[in-house]
Amino acid sequence: MKKIILLLSAALVVVACSKVGKDEYIISGTAKGIENGKTIILETQDETGMLVAKDTVKVENGKFEMKGTISEPAFYSIKLDGAQAPIPFILENGEEVTIEINKDSIQKSKVSGTYNNDEYVKFNEELTAIQKKLVEFQTKNTPAMQAAQQAKDTVVITKLMQEFGKIQQEVGVTSKAKYLSYAESHPKSYISVLILQGMLNDPSTDSKKAEEMFNGLADKIKNTKPGKAVKEALSRLKAAPTAPSMGGVK
Repeated sequence: MKKIILLLSAALVVVACSKVGKDEYIISGTAKGIENGKTIILETQDETGMLVAKDTVKVENGKFEMKGTISEPAFYSIKLDGAQAPIPFILENGEEVTIEINKDSIQKSKVSGTYNNDEYVKFNEELTAIQKKLVEFQTKNTPAMQAAQQAKDTVVITKLMQEFGKIQQEVGVTSKAKYLSYAESHPKSYISVLILQGMLNDPSTDSKKAEEMFNGLADKIKNTKPGKAVKEALSRLKAAPTAPSMGGVK
């Protein structure tokens, strides 16, 4: 009996500590060194791709908080008034997102607190590592390219462009493999359905493979707007007439 009471008490504590309702979200932010009254803007894209403001809040004592409702995961961003770059993240229903703004380097701001955001951060880090060779080549050879262009040295320009193209191709192949392996191995990730959506814009994509990957996704991910778009795209591909076989031509 005592064990049952203890378990019930523990359950009540968990419920009491949960600040976020089923279709609600909370964004808890820290903004150290940013003056009081500075505006934080929550933005998302509308159906035309234009950025629209969903909410604004003022920084108070190095902190800010936003609350609202959302029915499914979606990409949003927050922007510090006056900053050049936004901070992208995945806003989720029933979850609390934590954002730590780095005022000196917005790109180094940290987002955490949910599975999808943790995955988004990790996925970007892995992609950055893949693209490192390309970035290093550009950094190392930009002065040489600029000098060759000024001198109209076509031999050097051609050589650098060929080397860059080779690395670019290698990085492209590795990145594509990374996208594919991620979507296959992370059925609960919102990123996976976005990868599938992008794959179906590529005519070379194996539609049967894409359908297998989609079927393996968690229901919550399938039922998002990108998930429904992927399902519709797969249905269109199935319904599309196939080219006649050349073997039947006399």
